[in-house]
Amino acid sequence: MRTILLGVAGVMLIALGGTGAGAILKRDPLLADTSLSWIRYGHGHDLATAVLYLGLGLVIWAWTRLGRMVRDRHVGSTAVLTAVVVWTLPLLFAPPLFSKDIYSYLAQGQLALNGLDPYTVGPAVLQSPLSDNVSWVWQNTPAPYGPLFMVLAEGVVWATGGGVIGGVVLMRLVLAVGLALVCWSLPGLARHLGGRPAVALWLAAANPLVLVHLIGGAHNDLLMVGLMAVGVLFVLDGKHVLGVAVVTLAFAVKATAAVALPFLVLVWAARLPGPRRAALGKAMGASVAVFLAVFTATTLLAGRDLGWIPALRTSSMIVNWLSLPSAVGDFAHTAVNLFVRVEPGVFMTVARGLGSVLLVYIAWRQWRVAEDGGPEAVRRAAITMLAVALLSPATLPWYFSWPLLLGAGLAWTATGLRAMAFFSVWLLLVTFPNGDTALYSWGYLALTVLVSALASVSLVKPDPLKLSGRYS
Repeated sequence: MRTILLGVAGVMLIALGGTGAGAILKRDPLLADTSLSWIRYGHGHDLATAVLYLGLGLVIWAWTRLGRMVRDRHVGSTAVLTAVVVWTLPLLFAPPLFSKDIYSYLAQGQLALNGLDPYTVGPAVLQSPLSDNVSWVWQNTPAPYGPLFMVLAEGVVWATGGGVIGGVVLMRLVLAVGLALVCWSLPGLARHLGGRPAVALWLAAANPLVLVHLIGGAHNDLLMVGLMAVGVLFVLDGKHVLGVAVVTLAFAVKATAAVALPFLVLVWAARLPGPRRAALGKAMGASVAVFLAVFTATTLLAGRDLGWIPALRTSSMIVNWLSLPSAVGDFAHTAVNLFVRVEPGVFMTVARGLGSVLLVYIAWRQWRVAEDGGPEAVRRAAITMLAVALLSPATLPWYFSWPLLLGAGLAWTATGLRAMAFFSVWLLLVTFPNGDTALYSWGYLALTVLVSALASVSLVKPDPLKLSGRYS
């Protein structure tokens, strides 16, 4: 209980500090022109930032302590689910943290509500309080999200009358359905994949990377992975049509969910009688039919077209070193530019092109290796999802929640859990609270590595810094 309360204190400090240091509104009707507005400027902002990072430290500490107790079988799934619930609640009502994407979601919903096509125009045409808070990067870009999510965004804006604060809270509540789906599906996935339910819930649902970024940052990835996890579980349970239909709904939120579908075809095919090739053909034909029926119905009911598919290219505007091709292209340009003045575009284009070729190859190889279906197909799907996150033209920290959620139900070794703890904490910290990347702040990055290493060690060794003589 003390560990859970430690995490509660942490998320409450994160929410409090976020009022001054998060991805705050340009004009907040709750704080503007009040005696509390100082928290967003000068020393007040510095204090808010310190409070927020203190909260992050407590959450990381609580999560690793909880993980140690789960690993040692001192607590089970009930304790982890309790932690997920109470650690989530304060974040539902905090200002957006580590990202401004939620303002884009709301502005795109307002576009649709006003009769404009969010797949054609960007938020800048609105000139409203919602669009004013959208990051300058996305002001003139169309929405790259599926028709189901556009309906949800439009509904949130309608229900809140275009209010920014109400829209943020309601959108978070909608996205939190994805977390509930994750918590519901992980025990079943662990049963199929050979893992422990409590470990799966701790690794994925209680993970600060998921809670702080996907709830605090309010990303629609959470709804996508929740639907995807449920669909995968249905397929493993033998409910193949329903499973493919639910994963198709996940695709109608965000396109990445499509990566799981070919692997679910293999699971289905392995259970059909007859020759292997014929069974694969039947499963593939049935899956395509279900996908087309569900996706077509969703698109027609939403009143949208396929304009979001070409809009997926807009993410390539992001350049950071979490994307390996972008890192290679950026490094190659920097090295060559030391000797010859050249434009960076060609380096990035070539590196990203090669990354895409490599990604296709990895996906094909993983699919072929998983041809016998069953739990191995899900593991290979998680590996492919990890490759998508690493080799896409643009990568953001919360993209790694995709493979994390798919693979959480596997049987993890102590070394594997330590590695996951390290990278989860590091990915949590490599973005500043206002949404700017920290990947080029070398001193700060060194500190994040130290904190991540401490979390990794703490997972198997109580109190490595000898701050307390007691284990809990």
